[in-house]
Amino acid sequence: MARFRRYPADVPDAARAYHHGDLRRALIAQALEVIERDGLAGLSLRDLARQVGVSHAAPVHHFGDKAGLLTAIATQGFLTLADELRRRYAQTGSFLEVGVAYVGFAVRNRAYFEVMYRPELYDPNDSALDAARQQAREVLYGPLAEKSDVAPAETRYAGLAAWSLVHGLATLLLTGNLPLDEARDPESLTRSVAGFLFAGRPGQRRSRRQPNQR
Repeated sequence: MARFRRYPADVPDAARAYHHGDLRRALIAQALEVIERDGLAGLSLRDLARQVGVSHAAPVHHFGDKAGLLTAIATQGFLTLADELRRRYAQTGSFLEVGVAYVGFAVRNRAYFEVMYRPELYDPNDSALDAARQQAREVLYGPLAEKSDVAPAETRYAGLAAWSLVHGLATLLLTGNLPLDEARDPESLTRSVAGFLFAGRPGQRRSRRQPNQR
């Protein structure tokens, strides 16, 4: 029978992951916890190493410096976002629902969101990051390009308008700038707000299925 190591309740999940052989993943996971709890100002490689139970040289080996760590976090964030947006569009066929998924991702993944759109914090020219960002961009703009009744010249501006709306709404939610009753259900709120943008717009068909909608 396999034997599993028991950990005290206060040992972070990241440390447990490290002891199963994936230090890079453990460091990123712990960094996300720190950002979620203390904000970006609370993140340091030295403290991160101590929390995971490794030497200070370990995160330096994997990421080089704090900017390298944040580059890895932003890359992973964009890949995760692209997966969620792609899945929602496959389920619903609705460009509006892509926007709903974007806000849902931001609310559920605050730490990722706080890093992804702060290029001054990381290396914006990193090739892996650029590829991940492009994947997310293709899902944000791609559904409009597929619509035969949307002129190619309009696609960029329509996509930018939609992205601006849902990104702004996500930011308002994350910074606590909306009344509590409106913020309780971010996805329903997004459907209502984004509905004004999409009302009567060519190329926006009713989704095949909208999650949590009757």
